[in-house]
Amino acid sequence: MSSRGEGEPVARDLEVAMMTTKKMTKGRLEAFSDGVIAIIITVMVLELKVPHGDDLSALRVLAAPFAAYVLSFLHVGIYWNNHHHLLARTELVNGKVLWANLNFLFWLSLMPVTTAWMGETRLAPVPTALYGFDLFLAGVSYFVLGRVLVRNQGPRSPLAQLIGSDTKGRLSTGLYAVAVPVACAHPRLAAAIYALVALMWFIPDRRLESYEALPP
Repeated sequence: MSSRGEGEPVARDLEVAMMTTKKMTKGRLEAFSDGVIAIIITVMVLELKVPHGDDLSALRVLAAPFAAYVLSFLHVGIYWNNHHHLLARTELVNGKVLWANLNFLFWLSLMPVTTAWMGETRLAPVPTALYGFDLFLAGVSYFVLGRVLVRNQGPRSPLAQLIGSDTKGRLSTGLYAVAVPVACAHPRLAAAIYALVALMWFIPDRRLESYEALPP
């Protein structure tokens, strides 16, 4: 009888532990995302080749690749910044959130390839259009991630109040969509549109930065 009584608290503790593990926290999601984004930036900078020569004229061949790298670095950095603020108001995640986040990271992980191709071809039409298409899909997947997080947290959650209709995100995605066909005829104009979107987001989304003023 005594052994059964001693086992009851252990059984209750085990049951509580099993119920607790059914809820997934965001810690691993944040750590994994940060690691992937850090690798993306590292791969992009490794695509810059050491110039052949010892004077400033040798840097001319790096002008276009370096400009493409700066543009992509800004985009990836902006996504990382806003992704951080997005998750700051997220308490729990589920399988749908994990897959939505993986979808976003997939399109972002293609950035080193499209960046290198656009830079090495010096804004050739097809590489520039493909670069914009990758930005477009990254923007769409980030928007979807935000919607999935809001649905998981609830329509009246602080996160839902902060994101709202996400007019700025919709505008950015629309500009990417416009720039893709423009790149086929005017790649420099398309690159200017990509840069314009980056400037729009250079300052982190103030809706998400203001989360400290809202109750958790």
